[in-house]
Order: sequence, then structure tokens, then C-alpha cells
Amino acid sequence: MNYEHLELDNQFIPAKVPSKKLMIILHGRGDSSDGFVGLPPFLGLDDMNYILFDAPFEYFTGHSWYQLPPNQLPGIEYSLKLLTDDLDKLFESDFDADKSYLFGFSQGSLLTFEFGARYHRVLAGYIAVSGYIYDAKKLLQEMNVEVKKAKWLCTHGTEDLVLDFCTSKEQIEFLQEQNFNVEFKAYNKDHSIDREELSYISQWIKNLV
Repeated sequence: MNYEHLELDNQFIPAKVPSKKLMIILHGRGDSSDGFVGLPPFLGLDDMNYILFDAPFEYFTGHSWYQLPPNQLPGIEYSLKLLTDDLDKLFESDFDADKSYLFGFSQGSLLTFEFGARYHRVLAGYIAVSGYIYDAKKLLQEMNVEVKKAKWLCTHGTEDLVLDFCTSKEQIEFLQEQNFNVEFKAYNKDHSIDREELSYISQWIKNLV
């Protein structure tokens, strides 16, 4: 099932228990929504609906949210616009923003910060896995100030050879110094998502509720 009236191609997975909660899933470079259709069972959130977006740019056999460094910004800005348009539509009546979550991996993690912090609605929680922030100082200047008080979780692997662990950690520490309510959690993993991490994310969401 998908939402055909949205700008971004997508897959929708309905909750087992009907609700107006929504988790927005943003994949990494070269992947697609197909890479995350198996995620909901691992999180075990029966009252959560899921929408899995495909990024707008083709990248080999998958998709990309933005171009490779140093040319990220045009793609980031374009993706931010599409996400804003689509989430505005979803939150008009179908779902409640204050009960919904944004989940991103790798490039999707960057979009979780760059989009989530600027979006005019405040979500229940934000989960950024194995990514980085394009410009943390600019983010603080341009963000929706109410989002700073929201609940954020950032995880990263200490053995990540694709996106540097120390860079991510330093950026989160900078945000924390500016009273940005974000938790950072390290895992002994590479550029991937592991089961222990998903168990923690699931419990983190349940604790917020």
C-alpha cells in the first residue's frame, strides 16, 4: 500500500492496532524503502503506522537524498522541501504529529536532523542512526526552537568506516552544549543497524509514551 498523492514514492505499513501514530522512515544512500520493510516487527510497536519514503534521486540500483560531498546542499534543500510538503499532507487529518516519529539511517539520519529540526511541527521523537549533521551551527540558527526541547536519540557504530563515529559524537556533544535534548549512544558495530540497537530504540519509544 502507498500514498499516491505524495511527492515522494513510498510504502505504507498500517498499524496492527489502529492509531494516528506514524513513524517516517528515511533510508540511506543507494537503498530504498524496500530495505526497511522488515523493520516494524523488530520494533514491536503494534499501534505504530509506518511510511517508508524513497529518496528523490536515483543512485545506481537505489536512491539518494543528496549528492556526494562537497555537493550535498542542493539535494538536501530539495529533499527538505519534498518532506515538508508530504508530511504537511499526512498531518492534515490522517496522523497526529505530536504522536509521530522520524527515523533515519545514514543519509536519512542527516535528513532527520536537517529536516526534523526545521520542520514547523514538533514530533514525539526523532531517531538518527549512523549519520552526521551537515552544518550543526547553521542548524541551531535556523531550527524551530520548540524542537530543541523534543526527544532525540542518535546512535552510531564505533567501527563505522563509512561515516566517522568521532565526527558524529562531536556534533552531538556540540548540540548538547547548546541545550539540545539529544541522547547519544554508541554501539560496537559498522555502518549498519543491529538488533541490540533496535531493542533499545523500541524501549526508548515505549518509555516516551
